[in-house]
Amino acid sequence: VVIETNIDDMSPQVYGHLMDEALKRGALDCYFTPVQMKKNRPGVLVSILCRLSEREAMCELLLTETTTLGVRFYEVLRRALKRDTVSVETKFGAIDVKVACLNGRVVKEMPEYEQCRAAALKAGVALLTVEAAARAAFLKSQGDG
Repeated sequence: VVIETNIDDMSPQVYGHLMDEALKRGALDCYFTPVQMKKNRPGVLVSILCRLSEREAMCELLLTETTTLGVRFYEVLRRALKRDTVSVETKFGAIDVKVACLNGRVVKEMPEYEQCRAAALKAGVALLTVEAAARAAFLKSQGDG
């Protein structure tokens, strides 16, 4: 289910809190899109993607934590890749890598950002260096490196 509302009268600080709360409460995604509203005012389209079972809770979140007076929602079809997490050893330490598969074949691998960032800061190297090391370690473990 996608739940949406347009807002043109809310303090920008509230949006971060709203996203944190939506994700904490089980939203699959939450994002903000700039829109032009009536009377030519800039506004924000707030969109929350959630399971049907969470629809009412997310509507309540928007109605109580924002300045909106109403929300709209509609069902959407969704297709996602099968995902798993594997840990790889790098010279910067162990890094988790999110792996996405399609028809049993790995099509994407993404080192865990927070772990790469922490390792980069600790080692005094660029974040991209740690990410590359984690990807290389993953590919090597798969026989591709």
